[in-house]
Amino acid sequence: MYKITKTFHLAYGHRLFNYNGKCENLHGHNGKIEVTLKAKKLNHEKMVMDFTELGRKIKKWLDSNLDHKMILAKKDTLVPVLKKQGQACFLTTDNPTAETLAKLIFETALRMKLPVCEVNFWETSTSMASYGK
Repeated sequence: MYKITKTFHLAYGHRLFNYNGKCENLHGHNGKIEVTLKAKKLNHEKMVMDFTELGRKIKKWLDSNLDHKMILAKKDTLVPVLKKQGQACFLTTDNPTAETLAKLIFETALRMKLPVCEVNFWETSTSMASYGK
């Protein structure tokens, strides 16, 4: 099995709703995302996929949806307040944990028809959540 991994960086804010701990407060992160694709066979260029093509597809989605956005759960009571203030928000069904975001990006890559096998979402330089098959 062949695998390739492309790394992306983004800045975002979030908080965990109905959570008892530091992350219940609005705060920001400089996140790192690793998207890994797999293939049993290489394409005609002898690649799983060109890194530039993978980068373009994922980065476009990240820039449009998560980068420099406040990522909140849909049920978060701050959503209407921030939206009224014109703040860019991305809403998740569940709390926007690293695990939730790794799964979100994985499922987005699948919808793009990418042969994704794993997404690692680094919330800090020492804390990472993974989602894959």
